[in-house]
Amino acid sequence: MTNCLIIKKKIINFNKKIKVSGDKSLSIRWVLLASQADGISKAYNLLMSEDVLAAMDAIKKLGIKVNISKNYCEIFGNGINGFKFKKNLTINAKNSGTLARLLLGLLIKSPQKIKLTGDKSLSKRDFSRVALPLQQFGAKFYYKIKNKLPLSILGSQSTKGIKYLENKGSAQCKSSVMLAALNSSGTTSIKAKKSRNHSELLFKYLKIPIKIKKTKEYDFIDIKKPKKIKAFNYQIPGDISSSAFFMVLTTLSKNSRLLIKNVNINPSRTGVIIILKKMGAKIFLKNQRNYRGEKIADILIKSSNNLKAINCPSKLNSSAIDEFLVIFLVAAKAKGISYFKDISELNQKESPRLNWGSKILNMMGVKTKLTKDSIKIYGEPNLEITKPIIIKNYLKDHRVFMMSTIAALTCGGQWKIHDKDSINSSFPSFLKIVKKINNKSL
Repeated sequence: MTNCLIIKKKIINFNKKIKVSGDKSLSIRWVLLASQADGISKAYNLLMSEDVLAAMDAIKKLGIKVNISKNYCEIFGNGINGFKFKKNLTINAKNSGTLARLLLGLLIKSPQKIKLTGDKSLSKRDFSRVALPLQQFGAKFYYKIKNKLPLSILGSQSTKGIKYLENKGSAQCKSSVMLAALNSSGTTSIKAKKSRNHSELLFKYLKIPIKIKKTKEYDFIDIKKPKKIKAFNYQIPGDISSSAFFMVLTTLSKNSRLLIKNVNINPSRTGVIIILKKMGAKIFLKNQRNYRGEKIADILIKSSNNLKAINCPSKLNSSAIDEFLVIFLVAAKAKGISYFKDISELNQKESPRLNWGSKILNMMGVKTKLTKDSIKIYGEPNLEITKPIIIKNYLKDHRVFMMSTIAALTCGGQWKIHDKDSINSSFPSFLKIVKKINNKSL
């Protein structure tokens, strides 16, 4: 059972300092934008996960040289639309929705059909969300099963800016259109529901012509094609989504304290901190600073014995969309009934996460009420699990695996969690850091 994690004991109290891996969203965006820059770009602390390696493999297939050394990664950019388009090219995005959707935005001028594939999980996801706006630019799409991978894209040589409404709060769809705008004449105008804004900050830093007007519900973004993008170096900060698992581990452990160094606290990603603090978690931001438009801080977390339920405001959903599974664990140990609504987007992820979150809580003995876009969680502050729990057949979703690991370490019971290698897609060092905190092997 080498690909199976067995946990029989709760974590002991700890006082530790850790660093988490580089931000996945920024790592993939750096790879793709560096491929469009003129000259050699370097990244430090780049996340070396399967998703990011797949991004590097993709640009290599498109004629971009990549050099990985011990301390940094170099990309030798050929400029905007500097890809070499070969016949019968197939690119495998593996498990990465970010890579698959953003890359399509860069392929809208491909003179050859390019086939895009993914793993079993990614192949279940809806690609009409990016195909429809990219068709407006002039790209054509070909499917075996409509709107699903594998698909082929054929670009157009006369791409013009479009008007696009993104009303789901998907940063992937918004960013795909933004990257397509790099290759299009005129202005691309986007009205986008609030979502993470890493692409906008990178565009600003790279002096790509971009104008942003913000309202309460939407961002209005205008982009014009730049003459060129200069090569750029980037120190990737720690990933807040990865940090969230350790925030919850510390919150739910007794007499414990954890400091996580150099984490990206971009306001479009800090919903998890806001929600957990509303529930009574003790989380403090130290040494706050700005880097290339991104906010960075050290995050201090202390154990909390007095967690309370939350009626989670929908406006926080997009800034916590990847963290809801571990937030549900805190709700399971909170006093009262927590309510999370308008979160159907969770079921559009690597697995139907809303369904899986509810299922795992039920296995733990926590009552839930589930609809297609909401969940009520009936908290059990004194929850102690003594029975065996087996987690399997969850489409190898890395966040389901990590949520289950944190549940096992904080709530007790005997857990057998299958598909340990699922973490390789986003956070390969997850278990190594857990061992460091726990002072023992798993």
